[in-house]
Amino acid sequence: MDASDITTLFASLQIPNNHTSMGLSNLLASNSSTKSLFHHKRLPDVGWTDLQIQRLLFELSVLDTNCEETVKCQNSTSNTGKFTHRWTGAGEREGRIYSPLVSQRHYGLGHGIGRSGDVMEAQPKAVGSSALLRLTLRLTLDAVRRGAGLNGNVGTGDQKSGPAAYGTLLPVCTGMSMALVLSGLRDRARKLDATAASEDLKMSNLTMDPAIQSTPPGKDPPTSSFVSALSGDSNNTPVERDIVLWSRIDQKSCYKAILSAGLKCIVLPTKAHPDTDEVSTDLYALREALDQYGNRILAVLTTTSCFCPRVPDEIDHVAKLIQTWNEGKGGSGAGISHVVNHAYGLQCHKTNKLLNRACTVGRVDAIICSTDKNFLVPVGGALIMSPNSKVIESISKNYPGRASASPMIDLFITLLSMGLDGYKGILDERKRLTSLFQQKMERAASVFGERVLNCPRNTISFGMTLDNLATASDDDGSQNKEITKFGSMLFTRCISGTRVVPRGESKTISGHTFVGFGSSHERYPHVYMTAACAVGMGESEMNEFFIRLEKSWKDYCAKRDKERKKKLMASF
Repeated sequence: MDASDITTLFASLQIPNNHTSMGLSNLLASNSSTKSLFHHKRLPDVGWTDLQIQRLLFELSVLDTNCEETVKCQNSTSNTGKFTHRWTGAGEREGRIYSPLVSQRHYGLGHGIGRSGDVMEAQPKAVGSSALLRLTLRLTLDAVRRGAGLNGNVGTGDQKSGPAAYGTLLPVCTGMSMALVLSGLRDRARKLDATAASEDLKMSNLTMDPAIQSTPPGKDPPTSSFVSALSGDSNNTPVERDIVLWSRIDQKSCYKAILSAGLKCIVLPTKAHPDTDEVSTDLYALREALDQYGNRILAVLTTTSCFCPRVPDEIDHVAKLIQTWNEGKGGSGAGISHVVNHAYGLQCHKTNKLLNRACTVGRVDAIICSTDKNFLVPVGGALIMSPNSKVIESISKNYPGRASASPMIDLFITLLSMGLDGYKGILDERKRLTSLFQQKMERAASVFGERVLNCPRNTISFGMTLDNLATASDDDGSQNKEITKFGSMLFTRCISGTRVVPRGESKTISGHTFVGFGSSHERYPHVYMTAACAVGMGESEMNEFFIRLEKSWKDYCAKRDKERKKKLMASF
């Protein structure tokens, strides 16, 4: 009903016109907010109320063909034998939802998002769901540009640049998204390399033709070594790009994601910084690997958000190095891509600034961000960004089948609830707490006779040595067992998220053994624990963490000393 209909119909119910006008003003204000959202496709400065958000979600769900479905949809003929719904569904997937509770949880949006050929493609049966997905993507990109400070709308006219220039949303976790990104890049590389090899072969044949006396002005003739660099055999089949160079970070999902994409992972060693406790990128090892594996390399995978003492990779130097290598030795074709695991890096201004620089000075193809860690929604979604629209298109088209709309609904609701002011507010609060968190960590370390790890380039995860925690023993295994007991004690005292890392432990993942697992370095000299000051943590929660940490330390030491005394008495 429009405003005139409401006035007329309400008048027929003997409701005074002045009363109706007041109600209409509220309706028009709400409609104005919705119209502004769709028109500008930007986060509102002030977050919406729950009622406003629910109203919009129900309006969008009405646009989908399954909006009339109920728990009794299969048997909803009346006694007269007439079917009561407007739509009749004769397909194998009609968005039917049996449970009213499930339907309510999803606001009736049961068709999911995307189509079999593209996760971002609109569905004819699900206009509302498709609109929600596109709008959620625009709101998310707006949040990371204006809120987190990632560049993405710089350029002239329609030309965009920067890490957040283009994007897509995937309804899977960060690790699975990484596998999909690599698969999309591989498909794109195959096409680009095949096209380049074909064109280079044509140019080579023309150059060798005796009828051609000279090379066209401004064009260098292709050399045989250049053509063979892209060719795998005499038929000029491009070399299969099946290798990913991964700057080691001890998180299982990263390594598994590469293998899940059907690719081979070359683990690049990290290096310990001589003046700090940091573990970081080994650029020399990267250069060597680039020269060794050449055009077999699909991508270099770097990381910006990580557990202390690992610090963000020097992605600006890596981006420049990859670009230079592609220009000098890669020739034409796809070249080596650069994928950045920016999982929870959006909450840190320093890492966002580093990412902006990397996209300016060198090559960055795709950036992967987790929605749960950055926007405080349930696990299950990822934002993929790129300065290149073609990369995003390849990734979106690589998703098999339709996808769940649930993570997008969660993100949409959260972004509208926060608004730009709310999003900036949680980022600013985390920044404020960071210095307090470090001070409290230093105080706790001094009480324990330990020290805070000096890792200035990591402002999310903080570490503290535990070198004096275990009893002296020649058996490293026994020492490590003592250390892990402390980690267990923290969890039993309702402290979650901390990591206790023993020295020199090994872990084998899918056939590859990581020595010194946890520290991202084979010979890290300290036993330590980490704790994060991440977005969403409040000051009272932070204070309580340090109270419990100190109590747990004292309890552990008392228990350890009691056991030591007991063993000593038993030896006499």
